[in-house]
Amino acid sequence: MAIIAKKIQENKTKAIGELKDTLGKAQDYIFTDYRGLTVEQITNLRKLLRAKDVKYKVIKNNFARIAFEQLSTPDVSSYLVGPTAVAITPKDPNEVAKIFFEFTKEVPKLKVKGALIGGTVYDDAKTEAFSKLPGRLELISMLMSVMNGPARNLAAALNDVPARLVRTIKAIGDKKAEQ
Repeated sequence: MAIIAKKIQENKTKAIGELKDTLGKAQDYIFTDYRGLTVEQITNLRKLLRAKDVKYKVIKNNFARIAFEQLSTPDVSSYLVGPTAVAITPKDPNEVAKIFFEFTKEVPKLKVKGALIGGTVYDDAKTEAFSKLPGRLELISMLMSVMNGPARNLAAALNDVPARLVRTIKAIGDKKAEQ
């Protein structure tokens, strides 16, 4: 339970406002417990996440709880317990979840607590299942492949008719040449 101070402290209000601005730039968040990771491991993880334009930020739980309430998001307070770092994902949260679960294979001390993706709260098991789904770009390429199939088949069929005619005429010409 948070203690409500009688006197508003401006530095804390400013810190909450900055956190709210940072969190407001994205709509997808993955919550992790980083306890037991070395500085080198966290640096490597941040490097992987930076390649996807993801901010990985260690947060104060009370500040984050207030910031998420002010952003009118679903309740994520159950993930804001203990040492917490948040991956702030501006796009393609599926790829970010894949990075985390691949990283946990190498460094099992990193724990994914849960996620807030598209306004839906996921626990760790659902987040892992989400990470196994194809990403946005993969889905688009699969859709384009399916859409391109009929056109490719039509082009092959239309090209086959003149090719058969040419082969038939050539066969007739070869047969007449033999006689």
